[in-house]
Amino acid sequence: MIKSMTAFARVQAGNDSGEIVWEIKSVNHRYLEPGFKLPDDFKALEPEIRKQLAVYLKRGKVDISLRYKLNKAAPSSIQLNTEVVKNLREVESQVLKIVHEGHSLSVADILHWPGVVEESSLDFKPLQELALESLPDALQQLLDNRLREGESLHEMIASRCTQVSDIVKQVQQRREQVIAAIRKKWSDQLQEKMAQWSESADAGRLEQELVILVQKIDVEEELDRLLAHVNEVEQVLERDEAVGRRLDFLMQELNREANTMSSKSQDTETTRLAVDLKVLIEQMREQVQNIE
Repeated sequence: MIKSMTAFARVQAGNDSGEIVWEIKSVNHRYLEPGFKLPDDFKALEPEIRKQLAVYLKRGKVDISLRYKLNKAAPSSIQLNTEVVKNLREVESQVLKIVHEGHSLSVADILHWPGVVEESSLDFKPLQELALESLPDALQQLLDNRLREGESLHEMIASRCTQVSDIVKQVQQRREQVIAAIRKKWSDQLQEKMAQWSESADAGRLEQELVILVQKIDVEEELDRLLAHVNEVEQVLERDEAVGRRLDFLMQELNREANTMSSKSQDTETTRLAVDLKVLIEQMREQVQNIE
């Protein structure tokens, strides 16, 4: 199925330690290029995030953001560093012996001394585990949104392909009429010129020149290739893989044939239809840029 590279996902999860929020945004890009905005205590998760990301996505610039909020009721503990307190008292006693003046340190002074009170470091492991457990949900949501957008792109491109085929058929229906009209016009003009130049003009040579000129302006090959490319686009749209690059190449081929047809055109209506073709192909090309 067709997948768009443009999508957004947001997933929130929580446990006894707190809650986390994943926000993932993707836009079109030639390759898979992830960017991370992770809190310092979660940066170690980046390799695993990359690994999971590659399972869900093949192309796109992906911005991955993680936020967390600690549970205020989460247990914490405060420990007294008795060794620091003892050393502080010994130093205080030595200082007082030297200066013979001053006051002893109060309990408040001691508690504010660096290193006396140690607060146990927070355990982020439960939140880290929660983040990794909820990441697949965020990636799946992103993938679902890309698929949903891809369905719209599929419909749009398929519709344009039908219109391209219709225009090609219109040109094909006019082809014999256009060639006959141009052949007659050129024949009349050349006959007149040849009559002026020489009474012994070679009619066979004139016919050969007309055939060569008609072949140069005939668009039969371009029309056949346009239909072949449209058929290929329709088949590629049904593949269950990343097809954006293939479609982009086909858009280039379609545009090349449309330009050639336009340059060969010697008929006002064919020229107009060629312009319509190029408009449709450009519309498809713009949307193909967003397909994975």
